[in-house]
Amino acid sequence: MKDEWKGLNLAELVDLLQPMPEPSPVSMVPQTAGWLWLAAALAAFLAFAIWQVIKHRKKTAYRRQALEELTSCSNDPQQLAELLRRTALSAYSRSKVASLHGQEWLSFLDRTYGGTAFSDGPGKAIATAPYQDTSTSSELKSLVQTWIRTHKGDAA
Repeated sequence: MKDEWKGLNLAELVDLLQPMPEPSPVSMVPQTAGWLWLAAALAAFLAFAIWQVIKHRKKTAYRRQALEELTSCSNDPQQLAELLRRTALSAYSRSKVASLHGQEWLSFLDRTYGGTAFSDGPGKAIATAPYQDTSTSSELKSLVQTWIRTHKGDAA
């Protein structure tokens, strides 16, 4: 031991120690190309998923608007028939929907709905609603709501 350190207590000796050099900061940049490829693939997947969601929301905006209008409609079959017609014109080409009336209209609604509730059930009132003063139950409004939510796309 050096002579200059003699007679010093432990605390004084500790004070004479040189501080430890700080380590270099750890880089957050990936060190291998694989991580960069993975990050690029994840970013591309995320962008694609967001694009698909936006596309789907735009494609089904007419459904949300029709359901919003349905909540303000009464159980009047004429109003419900008009709402159904406008919704169908938004979902399908005009040439497929505009000329339909009567039983053809009900068959179209059944085909796109996947059942027979329009031809055989409470949906019959839709065909006669513009021509008659009919009263109806909430079954028709519920059926219209179900059709708006679940009708098939432009495959009919």
